Parts: sequence; C-alpha cells; structure tokens
Amino acid sequence: MRRHGFLIAAPQSGSGKTTVSLAIMAALTRRGLVVAPFKCGPDFIDPGYHRLVTGRPSINLDAWMCPADFVRETYSLHSREADVAVIEGVMGLFDGIGPSSIEGSSAQIASVTGAPVVLVVNVRGMAASAAALVKGFADFDPQVRLAGVIFNNVGSESHGELLRQSLSAALPSLEVFGCIPRDESLAISSRHLGLITAEDNPLSTGFIDRLADMAEGCLDLERLAGLGFNFTQQTDSRLLERDDRLVDPKNRPKSGVEPAVRIAVARDAAFCFCYEDNLRLLRDAGAEIVSFSPLDDSGLPSDISGIYLPGGYPELHAERLAANVEMKKVIMSLIRSDMPVYAECGGLIYLTEGLEGAGEFVGVFPVRARMLTKRKALGYRQVETGGETVIGSAGTVARGHEFHYSEIGTLPEGVDRCYRVTRQGRELPAEGYRYRNCLASYIHLHFGSNPVLASGFVAACRSYGSVLQDHTKQLPV
Repeated sequence: MRRHGFLIAAPQSGSGKTTVSLAIMAALTRRGLVVAPFKCGPDFIDPGYHRLVTGRPSINLDAWMCPADFVRETYSLHSREADVAVIEGVMGLFDGIGPSSIEGSSAQIASVTGAPVVLVVNVRGMAASAAALVKGFADFDPQVRLAGVIFNNVGSESHGELLRQSLSAALPSLEVFGCIPRDESLAISSRHLGLITAEDNPLSTGFIDRLADMAEGCLDLERLAGLGFNFTQQTDSRLLERDDRLVDPKNRPKSGVEPAVRIAVARDAAFCFCYEDNLRLLRDAGAEIVSFSPLDDSGLPSDISGIYLPGGYPELHAERLAANVEMKKVIMSLIRSDMPVYAECGGLIYLTEGLEGAGEFVGVFPVRARMLTKRKALGYRQVETGGETVIGSAGTVARGHEFHYSEIGTLPEGVDRCYRVTRQGRELPAEGYRYRNCLASYIHLHFGSNPVLASGFVAACRSYGSVLQDHTKQLPV
C-alpha cells in the first residue's frame, strides 16, 4: 500500500514551518482525513500543537538519538492507520549537529523515511532570488527528494505570479503548492527556545479555523495529500557510526508475558515534555501507564510500582505545585520507601527544595533551583551509567537532549552522579543524580536510543512491587 505524506522543511528557522504545518494539519483534519503528525528532532512544544489540531499524539523522529531502523519503525507504526502523515521539520533543512554531518537534521529524517520534502520559503523582499535559493536546495543532496515549495509572506498577487514564473523557468518539474500572503495575526507567541506550550496557550477553535481557512484558500491540499513516501530508500551512508552499545541485539529486552506494572506518569501543564515513544516503549516492556497531576491531584493513582516525572515548565506553576502539600508528602514517602522514580529536567526541579523566590517543592535533593535570563544548556547528549540505576546496569549507554533556562545549586558530594555525559565526544560534568531508587537529570533521554531503558525501568518497578507484595503478605492480620 502506498503511504501518503510529506515533510515540511525550510531554508532556515523563522520561515513559517510551524504555522504552515498546523494550517495543513487543521485543514486536512477538517476535511475528515486522519492526519498522523510528526516532528523532526527533540522538540516537545510543536508536538503539543500538532496534537491540539489533529486530535492525535505527535511523534518525534530523531535519527541522532535513535537508530535509523527505530525511526523507520516508529514512523510506520504511528502512520499506518492514517490517511496522510505530516512531518514538521526542524531549523533549516540541512542544519544538523555540525557543518558537514546531516545527523540531527530534517534532511536526515527525509533520507531515512523516504519522505518527499515541501520547502516553505519566506519570500519577503525576494523575487527571482527565491528561485535561485530553491534550486540550490533541490540540487544540494540527491538523497533528499524535494517535491515542491510553498511561498510564505507573499506581498501581492503579482508578487506570487512573479515567484511562480521564476521557479518554473529554473525548475520546471518542481511543484508550487501555493502562495501564502502576509498575515501577522497568524503568528504564535514565543518563549524560551521557541513557542509557549499548547497547555499554557491553547489555540482557540476560531484560530484553528482561521489556519485551516488559510490553507484551503492558499494551498493545493489535494496535491499535497497525494504525495507518497519512497520506502525503498536506504539509510544514508554518511551517517556517523553509532555506539555499538546502543544497537547491540544482546541489549534488546527479553519478551515474556507477565502482569502489567502500574507506573504513574505526571502529565499536566507543568509536566508536559514527554516523548510519546517513551510511554509506548514502557507499555511494550510491560507497563500500564496511569497519568496524574502534581498540580491538581491530592494523591497518586493506586497500586503503582513506579513514578515518571517528565519535564515541562514547573516555574510557571510554582505556587500551585508548592501548595499541593499532600502530593509532595506522598512522593517523598514513596521515594524513601525505595520506589523507583525517574525524573527529567522539570521533574528534577520538582524534586529539589524549590525555586528561589518561590515555595517549597518535594525536597529529595537538598538544593534550590533558580531561573536564569540566558539559556543554561542546549544540545544533544550521550550518557553512560556508572553504576546500577533504575534504567539499567553499569555501562548502559543512552542518548537524549538537554535544554533549560534554570540551574540547581551544588549538590552534596554524598549524592551519587550516575551519568558520564558527553557532547559530540567532549566530556561534560557528571550528572544523573541518584537518591535511593530515584534517578533525576536535566537530560531528556529518548528510550528509543537503547532498548534496555524502558525494560530496565519496568523491571525495577516490578521488583519493587514484588517486594512490597511479599512484605504485605507477612504483616499480621
């Protein structure tokens, strides 16, 4: 069966990829099509908006964090029931982790999946030069199939016609899928690395309808929806060799049928940065995922054997998090009882004593966090565990991404640092803070980077549940 879909890319950030992606998703969804949304790279924010307009979880595709086979498999899995897949790119089409490698780029995802690329070009102040720019992108890499362009920020009908004629003369086989006029009212508010989360800035029905109306009026949706993936395309031979410990078949979890282990996952406006595939892989490893809200719930779900605290923006909800005393107490109590807990970024901050100038948080780690005016960290990370943790034994290697505008104080030497961290081969300070069976870090690990992460956490939770069950049986009636 031919799989329909495309990847929306751009020459550079700020060209309008997110607005155009959301408009197309909204219009196709309104037509009654099932749209499978995806996002290139490690970003959590755009996928939240994808989910809002399509009603389906958006899946991150990242071939630096995860093996190419995993990227292809997860794309196929999440798109197989859809009418059309729409992948939003990241940065400029060929922008990756370095000047010559395509790793971490939209082009890499196009190459790995065989997705046709639709290039969104911001043509403000350009005419025939736009054709020269597009020709350069079309000819740059034979592994990347450019299907056509969408011109954005078009000044007038005559401007649009000039753009079409220039491109037709330079690249007669390339499609122009539409021209979008300038409309500042369709911009989405920004914060930190890009956008405010969908949880903090839910797009109104009227705004989504306006996006869909724009796509209907300006774009050839039939031709876009008819684009097809090339599944015969092979992985680009230029991809850097991966660490063998990430892909060794011996590291794959052993299959078996056992009762599901209930793991509580924080999911609300404060904790909304979680890779959907992390949850899927936990389920595949034998977990039953149950959601809870540290903002609104007074307690945790019943019969759980582990807790996952993802990232987010806890600083925006510090007062409410601090005021929920019962939730903080129960989490601290369970951590002291050796329940496995895995926390990332915002989850780590929630486990400190609190934010400077704000209320008290859980207090597992005896430091406070503070917000900074400049970005503290941004980029891909590889970690190797130096000892036994709730996500694997010593020597477990995983990949992830770090970005935050906060920092924590210096932890006492008695707090274990379980991660040896590297960035493109360069050593960074040790991280991965452990207290009993609680592991917390600023790094968002993608469980697809190493198959032992999900199975290791589920196994740790299962072991805790068994010990608790045995202890309960021995209590006097």
